[in-house]
Amino acid sequence: MEAVDIMNNGQTIVVLGGGVGGVVTAVELRKKLPMRHRIVVVDREAQHVFAPTLLWLMTGDRSAEKISRPLDRLGKRGIEVVHGAVTAIDPMTRSVSVNDRSIKADHLVIALGADFAPETITGLAEAGHSFSTLAGTESLRDALPGLRSGRLVIMTARPSYKCPAAPYEAAMLLEFDCRRRGVRDHVSIDLYTAEPKPMGVAGPVISAAVRQMVESKNIGYFPEHQVTSVEPTERKISFTNGETTHFDLLVYVPPIQAPQVVNEAGLIAESGWVPVDRHTMLTRFERVYAIGDGAGMPPQRGRLLPTAGVVAHAQGSIVASNIARDVTGQGNPAHFDGHGGCFIEIGDGRAGFGNGDFYAEPVPLVKLHKPGLSWHWGKILFEKHWLRKWF
Repeated sequence: MEAVDIMNNGQTIVVLGGGVGGVVTAVELRKKLPMRHRIVVVDREAQHVFAPTLLWLMTGDRSAEKISRPLDRLGKRGIEVVHGAVTAIDPMTRSVSVNDRSIKADHLVIALGADFAPETITGLAEAGHSFSTLAGTESLRDALPGLRSGRLVIMTARPSYKCPAAPYEAAMLLEFDCRRRGVRDHVSIDLYTAEPKPMGVAGPVISAAVRQMVESKNIGYFPEHQVTSVEPTERKISFTNGETTHFDLLVYVPPIQAPQVVNEAGLIAESGWVPVDRHTMLTRFERVYAIGDGAGMPPQRGRLLPTAGVVAHAQGSIVASNIARDVTGQGNPAHFDGHGGCFIEIGDGRAGFGNGDFYAEPVPLVKLHKPGLSWHWGKILFEKHWLRKWF
């Protein structure tokens, strides 16, 4: 294996993953550290896709080019980008293998997120479309015009998935799409979820409000329906409670799991995720951090933080500050406080906004702002600002 040496007596910080958390970590570190310190981002994809607006791609209101940026653009900021799959991680030595290279880090940030695993449910990938990936979203977008009558089913396959609001937003945006195409009177829409209530991580008040939004659009809502298998030919879904249902078009949120390479590195706990300090994102290994969807925050009263880009963003900022402090000896320790927020699209050019303290006790202290045109335009501006700022 080709060894990559530390240059100019500087330190090397390696960030595994070019998603929201990884990009924020790398860019903020580059701003905070002199150029003699090397920052490396490793990702198997050439493009960074801004996942929060995949839902607009689903309904044809965005193109892939509008919500994607080449990761190589980070090179202009003085960040080295390595394209390839991470094949091994040694957290003790902070060494990673990428293709035929070995990279040794002084500080290692694992931001590989969670892998989608639709194959863990028989027939799911063959029967339906997912808006969780760029390819899946484009496939769904192309399939929607063919649905002019029948039954549309949106489904969460497991209680744990990326972005708690996403399936509820998808159901409401798809309902709007049917009305916009003039077929709503001929299409029934039902939402089946494995979890007992919408966005439970945000607390009971938010859950009740989101459920009211969904049902006010004449969307059937069926919680606590965890799928066991899907029959693509018969278009039938079977659930653990013994019930079955049929569909003409199936839209699903896939199960997620920790990347295999992270598991093989011995980083995974019984929870299935990488255990970290909930304020600093440090793992049990010295100068090794984990952020984003793959980080298993110690739960409060059985609650986990939402797997969402806004959380990964905040965690990336915290980790960048603390690594810069370790390297330079300057600045104060930074701590993640559990605050976050997200837009909730409801269709008709309207959105709500929920934000607050997810660490609050005894329940999260989160407020949902009434849906309106202003929040929808706020998300549009946020999308443009985010892509411009970080790329």
